[in-house]
This record gives sequence, structure tokens and C-alpha cells, in this order.
Amino acid sequence: MASQRRTTIHDVAALAGVSRSAVSKAMNGQEGLAPGTRKKILAAAATLDWSPSPAASTLRGSRSRSVGLVISRGPDLLAADAFFAVLIAGAESVLAPRRYGLQLHLLSTAQSAESETYRQLTRDRRVDGFILTESRIRDARFELLRELGAPFVLIGEPWQDDRVEHILVSDAMAGMRDLAQHLVQAGHRRILYVGGPEDLVHTLRRREAFARALEDAGGPLPRVVSAAFDAKDARRATREALAVPERPTVIVYGNDTMAIAGAGEAQRLGFRVPEDVAVVGYDNLPMGEWVYPTITTVAQDLHAIGAAAAAALLRELGDTSVEIPPVAPSTLVIRESTTLDRA
Repeated sequence: MASQRRTTIHDVAALAGVSRSAVSKAMNGQEGLAPGTRKKILAAAATLDWSPSPAASTLRGSRSRSVGLVISRGPDLLAADAFFAVLIAGAESVLAPRRYGLQLHLLSTAQSAESETYRQLTRDRRVDGFILTESRIRDARFELLRELGAPFVLIGEPWQDDRVEHILVSDAMAGMRDLAQHLVQAGHRRILYVGGPEDLVHTLRRREAFARALEDAGGPLPRVVSAAFDAKDARRATREALAVPERPTVIVYGNDTMAIAGAGEAQRLGFRVPEDVAVVGYDNLPMGEWVYPTITTVAQDLHAIGAAAAAALLRELGDTSVEIPPVAPSTLVIRESTTLDRA
């Protein structure tokens, strides 16, 4: 028989209609709450028969002034992809002036090791909370961190009705709509979309946004293949795509690292970019302007996203003076990899 789910601080916050940081203040007798709010929180805790665990209370009472970022990437892969570097720079722009540090942990092992990393960082009071990236379908991290009493925010969109404070990345639909119009007006009819791993929520959301934007623009539905978000798998997918008689006239990749690797592989095989096959990326990483041809991309402001996540977490930790900066919608940046007029 399955055991009943343990009541968490999130449940109390939801019942009382307040944030987790407010619950923490009320349960630990801290100042900064209106009497009515404190009374409502204490009533909710009593209704749910909940009290903070000793470990969580200790964590809240002794701040490390550090924020944890656990990334499921190996060091080699991280070194080759500037995505996280720009994201971290944005977070540091908020954390450093407030004398907070960022603890980065890279994992290329199983999820059991990931869970243990979160447990150890929380148990040893090495961080005050976590920034999570790359939301997954049925993401086990949310419930784990609630059980640990560790505050966290998510960069991205949670799966379906997962309950979590999150920072939406730049609206994908805005940039995808402009991209679809750009490709349709250029006469592309054989369109391939090379997406990322299928267990990541943003893989599905970007793919859906692109397909919907193409339909709205009167274009064909793209053919879709999945790959890892890395250069090696992008080269493989590109070789396979260009080896068939009805090869695509444009390949849209799930990120800029894949697009740059794909463009390089296409040219190595003797195809001209964009004359024989156009190439599009996503993210607008700086390296997209350094290669030849320069890469057309759907841009999102990763620096602002990292800053917004850090600010949201500091507010969860009780610093209400921090303002969460806005994150602009995605935009299309047209460069040399798609500029050939096919109309």
C-alpha cells in the first residue's frame, strides 16, 4: 500500500495564500508580517498538522549566503556551450552586489546522485536555496526540495500542473512567429526541426510553438527529429538529414550550439549554407556572430532570465527589497545562414 504524501511548507503556503518565506517567518517567530497574515499562517499549519523539521529550521536560522545551481551536464559539455555562462552571469549580477555567492555543481551521472547532491547541500547548510534549470516531465526535484524545506525557483515552465514558483523564459511564440514568416516568405517547403531531449519541457514547448507558427503562416508542418543539446549529436542529425534525396532546404535547431555544429557539418559534406541548406538556431549566443556564415537565431535574453531567477529566489529568502527584472519576449535575429531568397 502506497504511503501518504508528507505535508510540506508549500502546502501550508498554498492553504494560507502566502509565500513559503512568509510561512517560514511565521513559524520561526520572525518580524515583518502583519498580525492577520501571521494568524492565518499559524491556522493553516494547525489545520494541516505541520511544523518545520529541525533540519529546515536550522537551515533558515543560519544563512550561508550561497545559492545552489545543480546542472546535469559534464564539464566538457558545459565548456563547449555558452548558454549556462550567460545565465550564470545574469544571476551573479543580482547576487554579488548583495554579498551572495553561487555554488555550481555539475552532474553527468544518474538522478540518484542528483538527489543526493541536493540532500547534502541542504543538510550541510552550504546553500540557502536553489535555482533550477531545464524543467522535466514529472520532475522529481520539486517534491524533494519541498521535503527538505529548501526554497527554490525554476527557470522555465513547469510540466502541466506542477506547483512551483517559476521564471518563464522569453516567450518562444513571439520569435517563432517571426521565424515562420521569414522561412515561408523565403519559399522553404521542406523544413526539418532538430529538437532536444524529449524529457525536457522546453523541448516540447519550442517544438509546439514552431509548428503552430508555421501553420499560422501558411507553411508546411516541419519534420521533427530529436537529439541531445550538443554539437556531436547535431552533426549526426545533420548528416542523416542531408543523406536523403528529399533533403530539407532549412534545418531549425533547438539551440545555437547545435546550429553552429550543424552548419559546419553541412559545409564539410560539401553543402553551401544557405544556398543548399539554410540553418537556424535558438538563444542568440555570442558565438553565433563569430562563425561563417553568421547564424540566424531566435533570441532570448539569457542574462535577464538569470537575473530574474536570482532576484525571485532572494525574495523567497525574505529580501523583499529586490525587484524582479522583466524578461522580454523572444525575437528573430536574421543573419547570413538564411538570407538566400528562395521565392
